[in-house]
This record gives sequence, C-alpha cells and structure tokens, in this order.
Amino acid sequence: MARRSGSSNRKNRGRPRRVPPHVWAGYPEDRLLDMRLCDLGVSLSRKPIRRCLERIQQELEQRQIRFRPHFWLGEEWFTPDGIPGAAVPFYLAHPRLARLERSQMLEAEGGTYKWCMRILRHEVGHAIDHAYLLHRRRRWQRLFGKSSQPYPERYIPKPDSRRYVLHLDHWYAQSHPDEDFAETFAVWLRPKAWWRKRYQGWPALKKLEYVDELMQEIAGQAPVVRSRRVIEPLSRIRKTLREHYEQKRARYGQGLPAFYDRDLRRLFYGTGDSPRRESAASFIRRHRAEVRGIVSRWTREYQYTLDLVMREMIARCQELSLYVQGPREQVKMDFAILLTVETMNYIHSGRRRLLIM
Repeated sequence: MARRSGSSNRKNRGRPRRVPPHVWAGYPEDRLLDMRLCDLGVSLSRKPIRRCLERIQQELEQRQIRFRPHFWLGEEWFTPDGIPGAAVPFYLAHPRLARLERSQMLEAEGGTYKWCMRILRHEVGHAIDHAYLLHRRRRWQRLFGKSSQPYPERYIPKPDSRRYVLHLDHWYAQSHPDEDFAETFAVWLRPKAWWRKRYQGWPALKKLEYVDELMQEIAGQAPVVRSRRVIEPLSRIRKTLREHYEQKRARYGQGLPAFYDRDLRRLFYGTGDSPRRESAASFIRRHRAEVRGIVSRWTREYQYTLDLVMREMIARCQELSLYVQGPREQVKMDFAILLTVETMNYIHSGRRRLLIM
C-alpha cells in the first residue's frame, strides 16, 4: 500500500474517528438491551414523530390557541405536574427502538400515526391546563372534580357510564379529574370529531361544551405558566434498556387475576393415553397471539398483561395435564371468552393499576 503524502497526514492528524450515528441500530437485541438510555443519542427530529408533533401544533393554531407546548424524549408518555409540556417515549424516535418495544412489550404505545395523535391530544390537554391553571376555576372543579384529589393506585371503571368521554383505552377519563379534563379536551381538539352529535344526550356533553367555551376564552391569551423545564429527559437516564424493561414488565404484571383450576377444567379435559390428543398448553401457545389480539380489542386491556395471564394458564394446563377435545375453532373462541370474562372481572375488581401518566 502506498504511503499518503505528508500534507495529508498532517491534515488528519489528531482528528477523532467519526462513529456512525445510532450504530446500535444494527446490534442484536441482547446487546442492544445493555445500552444506557442516555447513550442512545436519539431526538424528536425523525419524520414519523416530527410529523405528529407538527400536526398537534397545527391543530392548536387552527383553533386559534396561542399556547404551544414543548416536548422532549423520556421513558414514557407523561406530563409532569405544573409543566406546560410533555415527555414522549424514546422508542418513537427510531424504528429499531420501536421494534425493541414491540419485542419486549408486544406493542408500542403510540406506535402508529392515529394512536400517537390520540395520546398527544390527551397530553396537550394536561399541558394547557398547567399553562393556564384551568383546574383552579370553580366551574372546572364542579364539572371534573378537584385536581388536588390524590391519584388512586387503582381504579374501577364503569364501561357503560355516559358521564365521561371515550378517547384513550381503559375508560381512562374515569381515573382522576385531571384525566377527565385531558380526555375531554382531546375529544374537543380532534378535527371533525363531531362531538356534539356523538355525545348528544350524554352528561359528558356539558364538559365538552364547557371546554369549547373555555378554549374560546383563552384562545388569544398568553399562558400564565411559561416554563420550558423538562423532567427526567432521556439524556439524564443512566439505566440500561434491560433495566428499563424489567421494571416496566413488573409494573404491568402487578395485581393480575388468579385463574382457578376449575375454570380451565371446564374448557379442557383431563389427559388420556392417546398420543393424538393435543395438550391444552400447546393449543394456547399456538393461538396465543391471535387470542391476545382479540381479547385486547374486546377489553381494551394491554396485550402484555394478557400475555402474562396466558403464561400462567399454560403453566397450570401443563401441571393439570389438560388436553383439547372438540372443534378447534369453537375451543379457541371459548378460550377467548374465558380470558375476556376473567379480564373484565379483574377490571371491575379495582385491581387495575394506573400505567399512563
């Protein structure tokens, strides 16, 4: 190999070797999980999430609202108390991180354009409340309740209630007055929502009409709180992705319902000697993803939570040596119904934990 000229060597001497940005995108999952969140080097500049953030600002502008919230990357979706801005989960900043989220949690919350916009409208509801101190108004408190009310660790939703709008999953408006307002604001902000027609005859319509009046009142006003402070930004979080997901999975698994052997024995049968019989554990594994998706749509429960429940059911079927008998499609639907019933019992028992902030 020919030696480079002296001038070329002098030119490059001492210059640090450039490291490709986001080199970790090519790492296998096990190696990626050992990366610290603060070392990921991602931002909100990538097109999918930038498109959503630009869109939410446009929606505020179309409503002639002067306020503009600020956003930053963090571990999860959340709007800190008193801050007129919101954190966006880091996995939305890069497709490799979104794939990791789905691998670890079975779904990426806000991972599609429509889903992301629904959550952003909710978080902006919190931010605009903080910016204008709306929760201090007496009428706000009469309609939604007092913001100072402690957040419950768990709540019991009433799926048939018409006192609350339906926006995010899990009947989230029912969890706290602040969430009730944020959900109502999100429904009001959504373009072409037709909320007057959709909620005609519902007590929740009074809340929507109040938000409509309130936004017209503050539209041209400067925010009272103008802080651009960020809380727990990604750049300061030193835990690894592995630690992050271990903690997140533990939160989703708390308070899960217990399945009784009687429920499984009603659907499946005690083992026999025939090798042709499919075990119940094998059957559940084979249809796990399909049933999980069906029950998640029916109950609005997190897919990861449902998957944890099915893991326990598989283990019990193995211990009880249960097998499948009868038409497989019918057994699959009966199994989905069983999982749905137990999940709804779990929801109504008050064991549901607040997971969204």
